[in-house]
Amino acid sequence: MDASVDRIAQPWAGRTPYGRHERWPTRVDTYLEPGVDPDRVRWVQAASVLHSDGDAMDIAVADGLMAGVRGRAADRVNRGRLGPKDLFGWQANASRDRLTRPLVRENGRLVECDWDTAMGRIVDRSQGLLADRGPGSIGFYTSGQLYLEEYYTLAVLARAGIGTNHLDGNTRLCTATAAEALKESFGCDGQPGSYDDIDHADVIALFGHNLAETQPVQWMRVLDRLAGADPPRLICVDPRPTQVARKAAVHLAPRAGTNVALLNAILHEIIRTGSIDRDYLAAHTVGFDELAARVKECSPRWAARICDVAAASIGAAAELLGTADRLLSTVLQGVYQSHQATAAAVQVNNLHLIRGMLGRPGAGVLQMNGQPSAQNTRECGADGDLPGFRNWQNDGHVADLARVWNVEPGTIAHYAPPTHAMQMFRYAEQGSIRMLWISGTNPAVSLPELSRIRSVLAQDRLFVVVQDLFRTETAQLADVVLPAATWGEKTGTLTNADRTVHLCDKAVEPPGEARPDLDIFLDYAARMDFRDKDGRPLIGWHDPESAFEAWKACSAGRPCDYTGLTYDTLRGGSGIQWPCTAHSPDGTKRLYTDGISWARPDLCESYGKDLVTGAADDAAAYRALNPDGKAVIKAADYLPPHEQPDERYPFQLTTGRTLYHFHTRTKTARAPQLNAAAPDVWVEVAVGDADALGLAEGDLVEVATPRGALRGLLRVTGIRPGLLFVPFHYGYWDTEAGHGPDGDTPGRAANETTVTDWDPVSKQPLFKTAVAALHLVARGDGRPAPAPTTTASAPARADAVPPTTGGPTALAASRADRTEGAR
Repeated sequence: MDASVDRIAQPWAGRTPYGRHERWPTRVDTYLEPGVDPDRVRWVQAASVLHSDGDAMDIAVADGLMAGVRGRAADRVNRGRLGPKDLFGWQANASRDRLTRPLVRENGRLVECDWDTAMGRIVDRSQGLLADRGPGSIGFYTSGQLYLEEYYTLAVLARAGIGTNHLDGNTRLCTATAAEALKESFGCDGQPGSYDDIDHADVIALFGHNLAETQPVQWMRVLDRLAGADPPRLICVDPRPTQVARKAAVHLAPRAGTNVALLNAILHEIIRTGSIDRDYLAAHTVGFDELAARVKECSPRWAARICDVAAASIGAAAELLGTADRLLSTVLQGVYQSHQATAAAVQVNNLHLIRGMLGRPGAGVLQMNGQPSAQNTRECGADGDLPGFRNWQNDGHVADLARVWNVEPGTIAHYAPPTHAMQMFRYAEQGSIRMLWISGTNPAVSLPELSRIRSVLAQDRLFVVVQDLFRTETAQLADVVLPAATWGEKTGTLTNADRTVHLCDKAVEPPGEARPDLDIFLDYAARMDFRDKDGRPLIGWHDPESAFEAWKACSAGRPCDYTGLTYDTLRGGSGIQWPCTAHSPDGTKRLYTDGISWARPDLCESYGKDLVTGAADDAAAYRALNPDGKAVIKAADYLPPHEQPDERYPFQLTTGRTLYHFHTRTKTARAPQLNAAAPDVWVEVAVGDADALGLAEGDLVEVATPRGALRGLLRVTGIRPGLLFVPFHYGYWDTEAGHGPDGDTPGRAANETTVTDWDPVSKQPLFKTAVAALHLVARGDGRPAPAPTTTASAPARADAVPPTTGGPTALAASRADRTEGAR
């Protein structure tokens, strides 16, 4: 691709149009540091860890250091393309503030030490707690950015070594609902669809999914289809004016928390007009009659009053969905982090089931992920599942897992559901969890109601271990900090949102004494001397490839079967989709091409839950409902959000991810181009709301909720009236002293304001429906908010703000200057 293109100002670059049912053309995107000779670099294969796309790339190595990246032309996911975070995010690896030695807390301060000292403290505390309080006193909270081999090792040492039920990932914050919705409908996790369905669909519906910013390479794919012959029609459900919304044939911007009402009205219309596949329903589903009865009165006019969306627009969306030849639907945080999350996601599955839109090119569902290896946490049991999509309520499944690990079934805690992250922090708050090991995530910025989270982590009785790259806000509260190696500095595999497995090879050495997460977990297991029932070491592998082989044995015969994959088959070409076996050596593009595979009572991963209360059904109830293992159509009534705007808090507040940053900016803020594009927090408000309050672009404002407050500069956009948006990326590690929750002014972290509440089914926190007030703190000084102009954050008046570029701009003005002017 043309190296002169500014990939910050033009994040999706130029078009390579192609027609329906054609192959997406190749385009290789490359970025090398200035002065690097491309003929003198060594290229090492990898895949992105800054979103869930799985963009395959090669890392350029020059003189032992990373020097750039290029897309891999042969890969099925991206055909050589890279997004902005892919192109520039790797620079964080070489940041001067990387952790290079372990830290331990002495007299209230973190000081450097050697590995033996740090690991000795962790082992001593672990053994003491096991002796005095049992395995339930130890919890593990991990990431969605490690490798499969690391998750699997963590799952074994936690579940069979320690014997704790307290293991979850920060995937609880982003894709727990995806997993739960798939289990509710199909009896098992695993994406039915494939990214290749974009090539074949004639209608693409995006429900709460800002594809352009969260998976930019797949948005490039959609843009290329739109520029080619027989383009698809888009339906966008999003309260913000995203790039997707601007290209949509129908854009629905519902009131926050009303997704179930909107979807019930769409289902009502499709059923009313007879746009259903009765043969498919009879052959492959149960539950349709209940759905039809429950949505019978849910007309577009009924939903219009609840959602504040025109009934005609709901009808237009239903007509497109009901007449599509091949329908692809995608779902993400606008559903998963909102009220009735699982109930809404299940209704999208229902839409495909009643239309028979599964298992064919262009007809599929992508209950998307937000992180690069979120799928691996679910497969490997590093979250609220057992490894290999085994059912914790099925004694046969537990016994089979115990056979794989050569332990007694009672060793594996299955007396209750695996503990979800929000409950783990509650147990720590109450004192039953006394040691919490946090790897690769930053809950002191990412979890809701941060004042509460800080108080939990700061307790003297809670022993906190943090394993990370930098001295994050969470690491500052730890008792032991372990310096971890990261992507490009270690070898391992990761699986993206459409089940594509990629191998990432080690390209360079990690800094100082930093170690791969796998090595840290193996060291801990050895020091703890975990044994199987025959007295042999519980964990018998020693490096990434042997860990991968061990995982293959665990996955054998399960839905996520990896037995046909090896490191050699994953090197040099394209990623491969699971299941991959001796019978399907090239992988599996789509699930459910010939009926529903894993929903039989003896096979299913879950017996399902009540969509209102979250209460788990048992085997007998599931067997009575679904004896033949069909897809389950589950209806859900709309219920109002728990918080409603009032005179004191007249707005709703939603938070979210943006194009140039990932999570809490621990990597992307250390990439100059990405940070310059979005250097500080901002607050989005609708034009009419700004006018009513006498506010203007660049004003310093305060957003307050019943939990707390934050300050940022105002961006006036086309967001729906009555709604505020704040990006959740911004914490405090790069702020001036005194600016933050412990200083003289309110913080800038969105989660100072969000509520401790979660979906009853998936246990995913709700970040989309808090009530809020908006107040002026100080008039702007003529400079705009530090928000991009290329994204959903584009200003309502295009001439009001300089365009976003890859270089330093007025947008990078310091927060300290703004706040000082407000005093």
